[in-house]
Amino acid sequence: MPQPDLYDTTLRDGTQMEGISVSVEDKIKITQRLDQLGLHYIEGGWPGSNPKDVEFFARAQSLKLKTAQLAAFGSTRRAGVKVDQDSQVRALLEARTPVVTLVGKASEMQVTKILETTLDENLAMIADTVSYLKKKGRKVFYDAEHFFDGYRANPEYSIRCLLAAAEAGASCVVLCDTNGGTLPHEITVIVTTVRKATGVPLGIHVHNDADTAVASSLAAVLAGVAQVQGCVNGYGERTGNANILSVLANLQIKMGIKCVTDEQLAQLTEVARFVSETVNLPLNPQMPYVGTSAFVHKGGLHASAVVKLAESYQHIKPELVGNSNRVLVSELAGRANVQYKLNEIGMKLSGDQARELVEIVKQQESQGYQYEGAEASFELLVKRRLPGYIPPFKLEDFRVMVARGTAFGAQAESALLVEATVKVTVAGETFHTAAEGNGPVNALDAALRKALLQFYPTLVRVRLIDYKVRVVDQGSGTGAMVRVLIESTDGLKNWHTVGASPNIIEASWLALQDGFEWWLLREGAAKG
Repeated sequence: MPQPDLYDTTLRDGTQMEGISVSVEDKIKITQRLDQLGLHYIEGGWPGSNPKDVEFFARAQSLKLKTAQLAAFGSTRRAGVKVDQDSQVRALLEARTPVVTLVGKASEMQVTKILETTLDENLAMIADTVSYLKKKGRKVFYDAEHFFDGYRANPEYSIRCLLAAAEAGASCVVLCDTNGGTLPHEITVIVTTVRKATGVPLGIHVHNDADTAVASSLAAVLAGVAQVQGCVNGYGERTGNANILSVLANLQIKMGIKCVTDEQLAQLTEVARFVSETVNLPLNPQMPYVGTSAFVHKGGLHASAVVKLAESYQHIKPELVGNSNRVLVSELAGRANVQYKLNEIGMKLSGDQARELVEIVKQQESQGYQYEGAEASFELLVKRRLPGYIPPFKLEDFRVMVARGTAFGAQAESALLVEATVKVTVAGETFHTAAEGNGPVNALDAALRKALLQFYPTLVRVRLIDYKVRVVDQGSGTGAMVRVLIESTDGLKNWHTVGASPNIIEASWLALQDGFEWWLLREGAAKG
């Protein structure tokens, strides 16, 4: 089966997703990263539509892409306007990209109701613009917008649109499921029929409104398309586009179609996370192939089998796409889960001890704890039950005071004063410290540091970077049990801890304490 070209439109179609906004610098970095991945075409944006894309294409001239060709996106000439006088077409030329992708209507209804022009004029708009850009030395792709909906209503006209582009010199005509409602079996039938009727190279561009965009893209490949368009992480308008990373993985691993090198394929997870961070949207943990939960095992039966034979509950080796498997410890865990986690942290327990630990975990989780997202707290749960364990510090007592208005020295009625005092024993000495903060957790953190930094100066490197509160038993109102998850970092590594209590301040303290204690143990609890 021939290898289709992979065409990425994250920087144009992907940025039309709600919540995504990228700078020119972001677009440059993503372009370079996708080129390293080995994609064949990268659509950079719509020149002339906004100043940001104009600047991007100007700066992109200096990029030294190794694999990909850069494409500018735009529409066919306007109705009733000569192609050489259309400002939007002129902007496409000024982008100076080797490839131009033109979108044009391929649906009778869209032409007459939306463009409000004639069917013949639409055909002329397609042919004129493709021919003009072709004569200017550009490789031209034609995105046949609303093709599948148009084909079902009037197949003859939709095919005429494709032929108009092909006869004018388009290298590939791309069938667009713009509304995302065509199912994979329909894609197969229509693509096969159109290939026979036209004999021109076809591409596929599918939106995910029916949650079948990747499947539809693969169906189109089986039906013979030469190009697949999509976005990293499935970004795009409404429910998104076909996820180009999932398409790539399925083509290469499942269908045996070599699209990139094995080394590039192993970058898939890193690319997904890089783009996610750049557009400032969290990566869906359940994202196939690249999500943090894509190869995670929680149930005891699954974990027990995976420990014996990884592929027993995994469809591929996660290393192929740069990911890794994980075994979680939770109330659903069995002894295999616990043993696996103990091996990860370099600890050993007897079979009886492991069974006892499983029961402790289940009891803790019934009280609101959750260790699958707080592995540092799980490690401490184990260590605190080992004979001879000595913690680097011990909390004796704490108090938090929150005052609003002029009480306790606040300067204005609207002011809020938070003060925490802690009593901590470190290396046999007891310290009583106090600190103010902009909230209870911040004040507790500051007060605890005052005591600990005297013995552990390197603790200054540790900081809290995320704080999440979850109500565990939602039916209990304000008296509910709450779970606090804290993510901490020392600039080199991140770790997660958990605390649970009906009192949100106590739950926060427990998670905060675990964060400091875990790091101090890892650092050898050494003085600076």
